[in-house]
Amino acid sequence: MAIDRRLFLAGLGVAAVGAAAWKYVPRIFEAPLSFEAMADPEGFRKIEGGKRSAAFDPFFGLSPDEVDPGEAVTEATVRQDICGALYGGNTVPSGVVRIASFSDYYCPYCRVQTQKLARLEENSSGGIEVVWHELPLLGETSDMAAKAALAAKRQGAYVLFHKRLMKSAFRPTPEYLRLLSKDIGIDHDQMAADMASASVEEELRTSAALARIFAFVGTPALVVGKTVIQGQISDRTIERLIELEREEGVSATCATA
Repeated sequence: MAIDRRLFLAGLGVAAVGAAAWKYVPRIFEAPLSFEAMADPEGFRKIEGGKRSAAFDPFFGLSPDEVDPGEAVTEATVRQDICGALYGGNTVPSGVVRIASFSDYYCPYCRVQTQKLARLEENSSGGIEVVWHELPLLGETSDMAAKAALAAKRQGAYVLFHKRLMKSAFRPTPEYLRLLSKDIGIDHDQMAADMASASVEEELRTSAALARIFAFVGTPALVVGKTVIQGQISDRTIERLIELEREEGVSATCATA
């Protein structure tokens, strides 16, 4: 019986090792990622993504005539510092991979992809930094949701607000936004004022200008380091891109610290 038990345990050990090794087998046979260099903006590359949502007017609510010319963020202005507009003015330590995510709250593919990105960032121990860009393409409710999220950001509640809106089936009516702001503990009156502010409009214009520069025609869209993706992509492809960007080291395109 003792021998049989030892054989049984040994068999379990072999099976466990085999199972652990097997999960890496598909990666051995993965086809290399296929990139296409972008002539504009220079220094970036792109790969094809999958499903996306788009609207007839890809820059709904962002007409330059709606604000004073001095307040408008033009494409030319953004081009002077694409990386600053894309990832923010802060520098990050070497080895940290930055991801710029462009989404619309009512794009169904965005809801799936933003949750994946949030989990990746949370589980990365600081190795991934996601910068969220609002790109409201799907009408007035998308525009209102984007402005509300950016207003919540000014009270330090962007991530929480973003997650709640992405998970919600409700349209962001003024009453719903009032209840949501109370629920997450921010000042609703201040949020309403910020939604109508020039700074929120400018932030939306910056993201819209970036979308024009990178030729995004729908959401979701990503820039992972220097790699541009239009459309939803698999978890494994995102992981491979992050691994590759980290292996390639600091790029002169958008250098880290």
